[in-house]
Amino acid sequence: MKILVTGSNGLLGQKLISLLDNDSTINLVATARHHLSYPLSRGIYSPLDITRQDDVQRVMALHKPDVIINTAAMTQVDQCETEKEACWLANVTAVEYLVRACERFGSRLIHISTDFIFDGSHGPLAENELPGPVNFYGESKLAGEQIVQQSKLQWSIIRTVLVYGITTDLSRSNIVLWVKKSLEEGKTIKVVNDQWRTPTLAEDLAMGCYLIATKNATGIYHISGEEMMTPLDIAIKTAEYFNLDQKLIKATDSSKFKQPAARPLKTGFNISKAKTALGYKPHSFTEGLAILAGQIRKLELKK
Repeated sequence: MKILVTGSNGLLGQKLISLLDNDSTINLVATARHHLSYPLSRGIYSPLDITRQDDVQRVMALHKPDVIINTAAMTQVDQCETEKEACWLANVTAVEYLVRACERFGSRLIHISTDFIFDGSHGPLAENELPGPVNFYGESKLAGEQIVQQSKLQWSIIRTVLVYGITTDLSRSNIVLWVKKSLEEGKTIKVVNDQWRTPTLAEDLAMGCYLIATKNATGIYHISGEEMMTPLDIAIKTAEYFNLDQKLIKATDSSKFKQPAARPLKTGFNISKAKTALGYKPHSFTEGLAILAGQIRKLELKK
Protein backbone atom coordinates (compact mmCIF):
# COMPACT_ATOMS: atom_id res chain seq x y z
CA MET A 1 0.00 0.00 0.00
CA LYS A 2 1.30 3.42 -0.95
CA ILE A 3 0.31 6.17 1.50
CA LEU A 4 0.90 9.87 0.91
CA VAL A 5 0.86 12.12 3.99
CA THR A 6 0.32 15.86 3.75
CA GLY A 7 1.59 18.23 6.45
CA SER A 8 4.43 15.91 7.42
CA ASN A 9 6.29 18.60 9.39
CA GLY A 10 3.42 19.13 11.83
CA LEU A 11 3.08 17.38 15.19
CA LEU A 12 0.69 14.71 13.90
CA GLY A 13 2.55 14.56 10.58
CA GLN A 14 5.87 13.72 12.24
CA LYS A 15 4.35 11.03 14.46
CA LEU A 16 2.47 9.52 11.53
CA ILE A 17 5.37 9.35 9.09
CA SER A 18 7.52 7.82 11.84
CA LEU A 19 4.90 5.10 12.34
CA LEU A 20 4.39 4.45 8.62
CA ASP A 21 8.11 4.54 7.85
CA ASN A 22 8.62 1.58 10.20
CA ASP A 23 6.03 -0.61 8.45
CA SER A 24 7.68 -2.56 5.63
CA THR A 25 4.29 -3.22 4.00
CA ILE A 26 3.77 0.50 3.35
CA ASN A 27 5.38 2.68 0.70
CA LEU A 28 5.44 6.12 2.30
CA VAL A 29 5.42 9.45 0.49
CA ALA A 30 5.88 12.21 3.06
CA THR A 31 4.96 15.66 1.78
CA ALA A 32 5.31 19.14 3.22
CA ARG A 33 5.60 22.70 1.97
CA HIS A 34 9.19 22.97 3.18
CA HIS A 35 12.14 20.63 3.72
CA LEU A 36 11.20 17.60 5.83
CA SER A 37 12.07 17.90 9.53
CA TYR A 38 11.90 14.18 10.29
CA PRO A 39 14.56 11.84 8.82
CA LEU A 40 13.10 8.94 6.83
CA SER A 41 14.66 5.49 6.69
CA ARG A 42 12.53 3.94 3.94
CA GLY A 43 9.98 6.45 2.70
CA ILE A 44 10.52 9.29 0.26
CA TYR A 45 9.94 13.02 0.58
CA SER A 46 8.09 15.03 -2.03
CA PRO A 47 7.54 18.79 -1.65
CA LEU A 48 3.87 19.77 -1.84
CA ASP A 49 1.82 22.89 -1.21
CA ILE A 50 -1.78 21.69 -1.02
CA THR A 51 -3.09 25.23 -1.57
CA ARG A 52 -1.79 25.08 -5.15
CA GLN A 53 -3.99 22.93 -7.39
CA ASP A 54 -1.29 22.38 -10.01
CA ASP A 55 1.09 21.21 -7.27
CA VAL A 56 -1.47 18.73 -5.95
CA GLN A 57 -2.13 17.31 -9.43
CA ARG A 58 1.60 17.09 -10.19
CA VAL A 59 2.48 15.20 -7.01
CA MET A 60 -0.51 12.88 -7.33
CA ALA A 61 0.35 12.09 -10.95
CA LEU A 62 3.93 11.38 -9.95
CA HIS A 63 3.20 9.04 -7.02
CA LYS A 64 -0.37 7.74 -7.56
CA PRO A 65 -0.92 6.79 -3.89
CA ASP A 66 -3.53 4.31 -2.75
CA VAL A 67 -4.33 6.50 0.24
CA ILE A 68 -3.87 10.17 1.14
CA ILE A 69 -3.87 11.14 4.82
CA ASN A 70 -4.46 14.88 4.99
CA THR A 71 -2.96 16.23 8.22
CA ALA A 72 -2.24 19.68 6.75
CA ALA A 73 -4.41 22.54 8.00
CA MET A 74 -4.39 26.03 9.45
CA THR A 75 -5.15 25.29 13.10
CA GLN A 76 -4.29 28.48 15.00
CA VAL A 77 -7.83 29.36 16.07
CA ASP A 78 -7.36 33.10 16.62
CA GLN A 79 -5.30 33.48 13.45
CA CYS A 80 -8.09 31.78 11.50
CA GLU A 81 -10.52 34.35 12.90
CA THR A 82 -8.38 37.31 11.81
CA GLU A 83 -7.01 35.84 8.54
CA LYS A 84 -10.15 34.26 7.11
CA GLU A 85 -8.99 34.08 3.49
CA ALA A 86 -5.83 32.20 4.41
CA CYS A 87 -7.84 29.90 6.69
CA TRP A 88 -10.40 29.10 3.97
CA LEU A 89 -7.64 28.45 1.44
CA ALA A 90 -5.87 25.95 3.71
CA ASN A 91 -8.88 24.25 5.27
CA VAL A 92 -11.47 24.28 2.49
CA THR A 93 -10.12 25.14 -0.97
CA ALA A 94 -7.09 22.86 -0.50
CA VAL A 95 -9.43 20.02 0.48
CA GLU A 96 -11.30 20.55 -2.79
CA TYR A 97 -8.00 20.20 -4.65
CA LEU A 98 -7.18 16.97 -2.80
CA VAL A 99 -10.65 15.53 -3.43
CA ARG A 100 -10.42 16.26 -7.17
CA ALA A 101 -6.98 14.66 -7.36
CA CYS A 102 -8.15 11.60 -5.40
CA GLU A 103 -11.14 11.23 -7.73
CA ARG A 104 -8.86 11.48 -10.76
CA PHE A 105 -6.33 8.90 -9.53
CA GLY A 106 -8.63 6.59 -7.56
CA SER A 107 -7.08 7.26 -4.15
CA ARG A 108 -8.79 6.95 -0.77
CA LEU A 109 -8.81 10.08 1.38
CA ILE A 110 -8.42 10.17 5.16
CA HIS A 111 -9.07 13.72 6.36
CA ILE A 112 -8.32 15.12 9.82
CA SER A 113 -10.95 17.31 11.46
CA THR A 114 -11.68 18.70 14.92
CA ASP A 115 -14.00 18.94 17.91
CA PHE A 116 -14.30 22.66 17.11
CA ILE A 117 -17.03 21.89 14.55
CA PHE A 118 -19.32 21.56 17.60
CA ASP A 119 -20.97 24.32 19.65
CA GLY A 120 -19.64 23.29 23.07
CA SER A 121 -23.05 22.89 24.70
CA HIS A 122 -22.34 19.34 25.88
CA GLY A 123 -19.93 16.43 25.70
CA PRO A 124 -18.45 13.88 25.32
CA LEU A 125 -19.67 13.67 21.74
CA ALA A 126 -20.36 10.71 19.46
CA GLU A 127 -19.86 10.77 15.70
CA ASN A 128 -23.54 11.41 14.93
CA GLU A 129 -23.84 14.65 16.94
CA LEU A 130 -24.99 17.67 14.96
CA PRO A 131 -22.28 20.26 14.30
CA GLY A 132 -22.57 23.96 15.13
CA PRO A 133 -19.22 25.78 15.13
CA VAL A 134 -18.75 28.94 17.21
CA ASN A 135 -15.69 30.30 15.39
CA PHE A 136 -14.34 30.60 11.86
CA TYR A 137 -11.79 27.80 12.31
CA GLY A 138 -14.64 25.43 13.17
CA GLU A 139 -16.67 26.71 10.21
CA SER A 140 -13.77 26.07 7.85
CA LYS A 141 -13.15 22.56 9.16
CA LEU A 142 -16.85 21.72 8.90
CA ALA A 143 -16.88 22.98 5.30
CA GLY A 144 -13.86 20.77 4.59
CA GLU A 145 -15.69 17.77 6.05
CA GLN A 146 -18.72 18.45 3.87
CA ILE A 147 -16.59 18.55 0.71
CA VAL A 148 -15.13 15.15 1.60
CA GLN A 149 -18.53 13.65 2.44
CA GLN A 150 -20.12 14.90 -0.79
CA SER A 151 -17.31 13.47 -2.94
CA LYS A 152 -17.36 10.24 -4.93
CA LEU A 153 -14.41 8.94 -2.94
CA GLN A 154 -13.89 6.15 -0.50
CA TRP A 155 -13.31 8.48 2.46
CA SER A 156 -12.72 8.63 6.19
CA ILE A 157 -12.89 11.64 8.51
CA ILE A 158 -10.99 11.57 11.78
CA ARG A 159 -12.03 14.16 14.34
CA THR A 160 -9.69 14.81 17.25
CA VAL A 161 -9.32 16.98 20.36
CA LEU A 162 -6.51 19.10 21.88
CA VAL A 163 -3.49 17.20 20.60
CA TYR A 164 -0.27 17.28 22.65
CA GLY A 165 3.23 15.93 22.11
CA ILE A 166 6.65 17.05 20.97
CA THR A 167 8.30 17.35 17.54
CA THR A 168 11.91 16.49 16.78
CA ASP A 169 12.74 20.11 15.94
CA LEU A 170 10.78 21.57 18.90
CA SER A 171 8.93 23.78 16.42
CA ARG A 172 5.40 23.26 17.79
CA SER A 173 4.01 24.11 21.21
CA ASN A 174 0.79 22.91 22.87
CA ILE A 175 -0.82 23.17 26.27
CA VAL A 176 1.41 20.60 27.99
CA LEU A 177 4.68 22.05 26.66
CA TRP A 178 3.48 25.60 27.42
CA VAL A 179 2.64 24.73 31.03
CA LYS A 180 5.94 22.88 31.54
CA LYS A 181 8.06 25.66 30.05
CA SER A 182 6.22 28.46 31.87
CA LEU A 183 6.49 26.79 35.28
CA GLU A 184 10.14 25.89 34.74
CA GLU A 185 10.78 29.58 34.08
CA GLY A 186 8.92 30.55 37.25
CA LYS A 187 6.10 32.29 35.42
CA THR A 188 2.59 32.56 36.84
CA ILE A 189 0.01 31.23 34.38
CA LYS A 190 -3.76 31.66 34.20
CA VAL A 191 -5.60 28.56 33.05
CA VAL A 192 -9.32 28.18 32.42
CA ASN A 193 -11.44 25.80 34.45
CA ASP A 194 -14.70 26.01 32.50
CA GLN A 195 -13.74 24.27 29.25
CA TRP A 196 -13.77 20.49 28.90
CA ARG A 197 -11.82 18.34 26.46
CA THR A 198 -10.45 14.80 26.03
CA PRO A 199 -6.74 15.60 25.38
CA THR A 200 -5.09 13.44 22.74
CA LEU A 201 -1.51 12.16 22.66
CA ALA A 202 -0.12 12.74 19.16
CA GLU A 203 1.11 9.13 18.98
CA ASP A 204 -2.43 7.90 19.68
CA LEU A 205 -3.86 10.06 16.91
CA ALA A 206 -1.20 8.75 14.53
CA MET A 207 -2.16 5.19 15.47
CA GLY A 208 -5.81 6.01 14.77
CA CYS A 209 -4.82 7.18 11.28
CA TYR A 210 -2.75 4.02 10.79
CA LEU A 211 -5.59 1.73 11.86
CA ILE A 212 -8.09 3.41 9.56
CA ALA A 213 -5.67 3.26 6.62
CA THR A 214 -4.64 -0.37 7.09
CA LYS A 215 -8.13 -1.65 7.93
CA ASN A 216 -9.73 0.19 4.98
CA ALA A 217 -12.20 1.75 7.40
CA THR A 218 -14.59 4.38 6.04
CA GLY A 219 -16.85 6.98 7.60
CA ILE A 220 -16.37 9.29 10.58
CA TYR A 221 -14.30 8.32 13.61
CA HIS A 222 -13.66 10.20 16.84
CA ILE A 223 -10.04 9.64 17.87
CA SER A 224 -8.90 11.18 21.17
CA GLY A 225 -8.04 10.40 24.75
CA GLU A 226 -10.75 9.13 27.09
CA GLU A 227 -10.39 11.41 30.12
CA MET A 228 -12.58 14.53 30.29
CA MET A 229 -10.35 17.28 31.64
CA THR A 230 -10.29 21.05 31.90
CA PRO A 231 -7.17 22.97 30.87
CA LEU A 232 -6.69 23.59 34.60
CA ASP A 233 -6.74 19.82 35.24
CA ILE A 234 -4.18 19.37 32.47
CA ALA A 235 -1.93 22.06 33.92
CA ILE A 236 -2.07 20.64 37.45
CA LYS A 237 -1.37 17.07 36.29
CA THR A 238 1.52 18.32 34.15
CA ALA A 239 2.97 20.20 37.13
CA GLU A 240 2.58 17.13 39.34
CA TYR A 241 4.28 14.83 36.86
CA PHE A 242 7.27 17.09 36.23
CA ASN A 243 7.49 18.15 39.91
CA LEU A 244 6.87 21.83 39.18
CA ASP A 245 5.36 24.55 41.38
CA GLN A 246 1.56 24.28 41.23
CA LYS A 247 1.18 27.55 43.15
CA LEU A 248 2.13 29.33 39.91
CA ILE A 249 -1.08 28.02 38.31
CA LYS A 250 -4.05 30.34 38.77
CA ALA A 251 -7.58 29.24 37.90
CA THR A 252 -9.73 31.51 35.76
CA ASP A 253 -12.66 31.19 33.36
CA SER A 254 -13.24 31.87 29.69
CA SER A 255 -14.96 35.22 30.31
CA LYS A 256 -11.65 36.65 31.56
CA PHE A 257 -9.87 35.96 28.26
CA LYS A 258 -10.29 38.36 25.38
CA GLN A 259 -9.48 36.34 22.25
CA PRO A 260 -10.49 36.99 18.64
CA ALA A 261 -12.21 33.59 18.39
CA ALA A 262 -14.77 32.07 20.76
CA ARG A 263 -14.07 28.57 22.08
CA PRO A 264 -16.65 25.83 22.57
CA LEU A 265 -16.94 25.26 26.31
CA LYS A 266 -17.53 21.51 26.42
CA THR A 267 -16.58 19.00 23.76
CA GLY A 268 -14.52 15.86 24.31
CA PHE A 269 -15.27 12.64 22.48
CA ASN A 270 -17.00 9.34 22.99
CA ILE A 271 -14.50 6.98 21.31
CA SER A 272 -16.51 3.75 21.61
CA LYS A 273 -16.80 3.36 17.83
CA ALA A 274 -13.03 3.60 17.32
CA LYS A 275 -12.34 1.16 20.16
CA THR A 276 -14.84 -1.39 18.87
CA ALA A 277 -14.36 -1.09 15.09
CA LEU A 278 -10.62 -0.35 14.97
CA GLY A 279 -9.21 -1.77 18.20
CA TYR A 280 -8.07 1.76 19.12
CA LYS A 281 -6.59 1.97 22.65
CA PRO A 282 -5.46 5.44 23.76
CA HIS A 283 -2.96 6.02 26.53
CA SER A 284 -4.08 7.62 29.76
CA PHE A 285 -3.03 11.24 30.24
CA THR A 286 -0.40 10.21 32.79
CA GLU A 287 0.96 7.58 30.39
CA GLY A 288 1.06 10.26 27.70
CA LEU A 289 3.11 12.53 29.97
CA ALA A 290 5.55 9.66 30.59
CA ILE A 291 6.00 9.14 26.84
CA LEU A 292 6.51 12.87 26.36
CA ALA A 293 9.05 13.01 29.20
CA GLY A 294 11.08 10.18 27.63
CA GLN A 295 11.14 11.99 24.29
CA ILE A 296 12.25 15.23 25.94
CA ARG A 297 15.13 13.39 27.65
CA LYS A 298 16.26 11.93 24.31
CA LEU A 299 16.16 15.34 22.63
CA GLU A 300 18.16 16.89 25.50
CA LEU A 301 20.82 14.17 25.18
CA LYS A 302 21.25 15.02 21.49
CA LYS A 303 22.03 18.69 22.22
